[in-house]
Amino acid sequence: GGAGEGASGSGPGSGSGSGSSSTSISRSTVPSVYPQVLALPITRRPLFPGFYKAVVIKNQAVCAAIKESLKRGQPYIGAFLLKDDEEDADVITDLSKVHKVGVFAQVTSVFPVQGSSQSGSSKKGKDGESKSEDDEEGITAVLYPHRRIRIDELITPTGQTIPSPPPGTEGAVNDATSSDTASQSSATDTSSSSASSATSTSDSPAASTESSSADSSSSDGQDMPSHSAPFQTSFLQDYAVSLVNVTNLAAAPYDKRNDQYIRAVMAELISVFKDIAQLNPLFRDQIANFSISQGAGNVFEEPEKLADFAAAVSTGEVGELQAVLEALDIRERLQKALVVLKKELMNAQLQSKISKDVESKIQKRQREYYLMEQLKGIKKELGIESDGKDKMVEKFREKAAELRMPEAVRKVFDEELNKLQTLEPAASEFNVTRGYLDWLTSIPWGVHSPENYSISNATSVLDEDHYGLSDVKDRILEFLAVGKLKGTVEGKIICLVGPPGVGKTSIGKSIARAVERQFFRFSVGGLSDVAEIKGHRRTYVGAMPGKAIQALKKVGTENPLILIDEVDKIGRGHNGDPSSALLEMLDPEQNGSFLDHYMDVPVDLSRVLFVCTANTLETIPQPLLDRMEVMEVSSYTADEKRHIARGYLAPQAKEASGLLDANIELPDETIDFLIKHHARESGVRGLRKLLEKVYRKIAFDIVKQHGENVFPEPESGELASSVDSGSQSAPAKVTTEKRKPMAVPPNVKITITIDSLRKYLGPPVYHKDRLYTSAMPAGVSTGLGYLGNGSGSLMPIETTIMPGKGGLQLTGKLGDVIKESASIALSWMKTNAHDLGIVKSADDNLLENRDVHLHMPEGAIGKEGPSAGVAFTVSLTSLLTNRTVPPTLAMTGEVSLRGMVLPVGGLKEKLLAAHRAGITKVILPAQNQPNVEADVPKAVLDDLEVHYVNNVWSALNHAFGEGPWSAKAKEMEELERSEAAA
Repeated sequence: GGAGEGASGSGPGSGSGSGSSSTSISRSTVPSVYPQVLALPITRRPLFPGFYKAVVIKNQAVCAAIKESLKRGQPYIGAFLLKDDEEDADVITDLSKVHKVGVFAQVTSVFPVQGSSQSGSSKKGKDGESKSEDDEEGITAVLYPHRRIRIDELITPTGQTIPSPPPGTEGAVNDATSSDTASQSSATDTSSSSASSATSTSDSPAASTESSSADSSSSDGQDMPSHSAPFQTSFLQDYAVSLVNVTNLAAAPYDKRNDQYIRAVMAELISVFKDIAQLNPLFRDQIANFSISQGAGNVFEEPEKLADFAAAVSTGEVGELQAVLEALDIRERLQKALVVLKKELMNAQLQSKISKDVESKIQKRQREYYLMEQLKGIKKELGIESDGKDKMVEKFREKAAELRMPEAVRKVFDEELNKLQTLEPAASEFNVTRGYLDWLTSIPWGVHSPENYSISNATSVLDEDHYGLSDVKDRILEFLAVGKLKGTVEGKIICLVGPPGVGKTSIGKSIARAVERQFFRFSVGGLSDVAEIKGHRRTYVGAMPGKAIQALKKVGTENPLILIDEVDKIGRGHNGDPSSALLEMLDPEQNGSFLDHYMDVPVDLSRVLFVCTANTLETIPQPLLDRMEVMEVSSYTADEKRHIARGYLAPQAKEASGLLDANIELPDETIDFLIKHHARESGVRGLRKLLEKVYRKIAFDIVKQHGENVFPEPESGELASSVDSGSQSAPAKVTTEKRKPMAVPPNVKITITIDSLRKYLGPPVYHKDRLYTSAMPAGVSTGLGYLGNGSGSLMPIETTIMPGKGGLQLTGKLGDVIKESASIALSWMKTNAHDLGIVKSADDNLLENRDVHLHMPEGAIGKEGPSAGVAFTVSLTSLLTNRTVPPTLAMTGEVSLRGMVLPVGGLKEKLLAAHRAGITKVILPAQNQPNVEADVPKAVLDDLEVHYVNNVWSALNHAFGEGPWSAKAKEMEELERSEAAA
């Protein structure tokens, strides 16, 4: 601020300092009228009459002026409090920056500011000239206030005056002044060696005005300035200081002895003084010094001195202290002083209480912790216990106390919590540490849910949620039986593989419900960032843990069931290989101490049951696949689809369309037609969409046919709690009431027939099951293929012959492996053409002047795989022998160059596709017979005539019946039987 504060004291005295002689204070030397004084702005708190105060002055002009005043025997100034504590000035340039009421003070002594030049020494300035002691950097002046004064006008260093604000702007000061003449106040000093406050002798409480016609001659004979300043301050016109014309302020008359209010307030003040003295030894010493300095009289019976003393020794707010200074009515002054002193008592009591509360802890705590506890106690007593950091730390401690953290994790938690206590909330690292602690205490350390390995309960849950899938259910029940015997299912990773829509994800949910574990699902389809699995480093903005840690936080147990969806579609990008990160999370040998990048502490995932889903195994990385127990979820048969539609999909679609209570029938023949001609996919997702569409159409027809009479819209007045909303041009109605559903009239009865399906869904998507539904021409056979998405299909094969040079032309978007199968089939045909009766001699060239063209329809679909050799051979045989293949016959199997039929895969899906298409007879590799009998539903096998073959001759015999190949086929079969018997 302006003049800084130093030590304060009470009572008169003298001091000495460098460059000044001591000046004793006596009643005769202090003028009672001093109309113009040097104005010194002070900061922090006002001065009060009778109490010393040391201030620091740095302005050189002000320092020089004060020293000159001491030399001339006129060491008097006016001290006024700055309104802005941040103001830095020793000169008043604007009256609005200071309070108009201050004190008339005597400079008792001055001292050089520590660090400035010593007495009698000199130093060089920037221009090389010596600087004398008069050019010191600043001084400390000890002031002794005598009485209250008020600024009337400010005189600038150039002699111009700045008028005082109009009367009434300073509410605490009575501005009744006279411009021409003023009544002389009789100031009586009540201290033994100093004047404290001036007491007016007039009958009114108005302030007395200083005489403006002082002696025209200065004490040292100097000439007066042009504006005829008072002789006491005429010499200050040469200094760049602020001078003010002032008026003495006297207290209003009062009856000290008979005024009961004054005596009561004084008694309360004295009582408060005693209470504070008992709590604060320093305050007790100040009271003793004040009593001694005021002489032998009972100073505590002087209301003015008592009020000033109360304000002088208090550490109250600046505004309250200034109000005490400005109060001229003694009652008002005592009342305001009592308020200030009461606050001082409360502060002392609070300090005493805090001190006692902290003393019990000081022996075990460092001093820093002691101060923090004091601050905490202060906030608690004031009722502003809003220290978010302390509450946050306490919350983390409470959460951690409820968890069974491992020792290593507990150590990290304590370190991070201690770091959080030392950080400022505004620091960037504060939020990082807070977020980390939040995650650390959100992991359910040592918390797990009880598991249920009841086989009967699991069976009922699985049957309730899914129809069919007996092989998958059996595997799950076996899995649970082992868990029941061992007491845990740790170390197992289930991978459900099957086409879309067969219920892989819902099976995972059913497993969680059966064992009563919490369920969490996340998909890794298209995931290319390792951080999604392993977490981000905490140094990154917005960093988060990986999916495993997020799952534990959400479910709140250490043993949930985590379903990892679409594991076969996981990506790989520049941010690493997520499939490799899954290895650590899924491997039972490693996930007991899984290390997330964000958490950076080992987390036990060994109790988590992981279930993965995939549409195919080909794209799953082999190291990841090795850690999984694969369960294949096959396609649904038509019978299974009918039961699922009847028991699950149709009721759900009916309820979703608002027709739950409606009388709507869905016959089985309609469902069969829907499955056969509209929903041939492996799963039931498409079937569900079609059923929902049918019921939506029915709902629309019901509302449309029966009109608004049955389903009336509510009037606008019936909408309770409605208000106008939206723009002024288009107001809208809103409501908080739920709309009541309308019931379908009981007389409405609808039966969904095949004809109505055509109305609701349009023409059938699949018009016929096979490319050739009647007699097939020579050169055509029907193969069976596996589409790779868990479903199978019929694959017709066409061959034709044309003039050429014995070449083979292949079309239909065939891959390299299937092309090799076609070449092998043609080579076998050329080798055995004589035995097949195609050529007359074994030396004849079968296709010397002819080319063969082999085509597989649906050329936009790529075809690949080693399973079409038998179908190629049968097609070529049909072409060259002009024998036709029955349209209800399909086949699969690979052929070797010597005519052996090799096993193939995907037989379940292939046979299901053949069954859907109306095939009644199939030719399969004999080595696949165990797979067929184990995997294919019995209902499907009962409708199929299955022939297992080991060689091409047997396949031709079953395809065409008796012919040139029959003898060879019997010979091969007898050879096989003899080898089997041996």
